[in-house]
Amino acid sequence: MIIQIYAFTDMSTAVEAAKLGVNHIGFVAGKYGEVPAELSFQEAWEIVSALPAQTTAVALTMATDVNEILRMTEKVKPNIVHVSSDLDCVGVDAMRELRSRLDKDIRLMKAIPVEDESSIKIAQQYAAVSDLLLLDTKRTGFPGVGATGFTHDWNISRRIVETVGVPVIMAGGLTAKNVNAAIDKIRPWGVDSNTSTNVPGSNTDKDINLIAEFVNAIRSGEAEA
Repeated sequence: MIIQIYAFTDMSTAVEAAKLGVNHIGFVAGKYGEVPAELSFQEAWEIVSALPAQTTAVALTMATDVNEILRMTEKVKPNIVHVSSDLDCVGVDAMRELRSRLDKDIRLMKAIPVEDESSIKIAQQYAAVSDLLLLDTKRTGFPGVGATGFTHDWNISRRIVETVGVPVIMAGGLTAKNVNAAIDKIRPWGVDSNTSTNVPGSNTDKDINLIAEFVNAIRSGEAEA
């Protein structure tokens, strides 16, 4: 099971998390005043350059212009670009263009809000122009998709996993206490944590002990399976 953690803001914590077994180290690349924990391109690149060789660097972008997203990838050099803006901000056509212009070594991931039955068709449309999908919870009035700390309908998530034909990372309110239930129910390729592994009360600092609990819960669940 791939473990992805957001949103790191400093090198040392990111490296420590990678050594604990976090496969995907996520961070917000670009200061647009949209979400917490935003980093400059230079700060994001410094995290990427410090990670162990086997670790995957995932750059979340809230940019909506294809050229701006490509500029970010040139500066930051991530392994995965995670487009987390609302669906109407970066649509299927923009994702198709982005995929065609990205370096072939960089994978493209789109965040899909899981809201109702219509989310299944939406996920299928974006799967055709993405290398991976991330399923998350959308909160009204909050920019982009995710970072809400709330779960969504896992039944719909499972149907998406079964039908899209690309790797799916499950996000949305996952904690050390419920992540194995989510894995058993949905059978995703990977799982993601953001808010549950933050320092309590902070939107910008990660708690390495909570990260360790999350990782250990998953690996213990795998050992028992």
